[in-house]
Amino acid sequence: MPENEASASSLLQLIWLASPALPVGGFSYSEGLEAAVELAGVNTEQAAADWLADQLHLSLARGDLAVVAQAMAAWQAGDRERIAQLNAWILHTRESAEFVLQTVQMGHSFVEWLKLHHADAAGIFGNGPVGYPLAFAFAAQRAGATVRDGCLAFAFGWAENMVGAAVKAVPLGQSAGQRMLGRLAAEIPDAVQRAMALSDDERQAFSPMLAVLSAQHETQYSRLFRS
Repeated sequence: MPENEASASSLLQLIWLASPALPVGGFSYSEGLEAAVELAGVNTEQAAADWLADQLHLSLARGDLAVVAQAMAAWQAGDRERIAQLNAWILHTRESAEFVLQTVQMGHSFVEWLKLHHADAAGIFGNGPVGYPLAFAFAAQRAGATVRDGCLAFAFGWAENMVGAAVKAVPLGQSAGQRMLGRLAAEIPDAVQRAMALSDDERQAFSPMLAVLSAQHETQYSRLFRS
């Protein structure tokens, strides 16, 4: 296959992996945003946009995005021990029951989808739970993506899902949602660059306000989302 065709194929596969239409259930989670709307005053376009931008830089970039970057390199090297370490870190650093449910359910659904496209996907993690970032990293690496492009796709997929949650939960109009997505898209490259530079000692999953809101969401009286 000519180089330009290979690049086009890789790009299209990344777009596919980042799509909210992928059957992994990302659209059903708000990651605490729904509780923030009710309990933390995140009830305007500006407040929701600021909330998601903070979450991108303070939570996603320092945790899951860094894991995606490190896991893509590990998949490329065939380092199963490293993959197991990263997967354990993801599973052990979720700060609420809902966050555990989200990464395990999305990881499981992603692996089930991968089985349709990669014959060896069934055995890549054994029988244990799979964190979503590890499954995504496997798929991105198999698509021939660079680490940077894989992380960009992961972050944009997250942004689309979260903006969709904000449009429904605040609620907001579609134009507001597009403005929010445009802001996040502009900030994602910097977040990815910082995530790729993190070492194991610098990677972290400490977002106490987000954890509190996620725990409160578990008993929220009326809710649209699973987290």
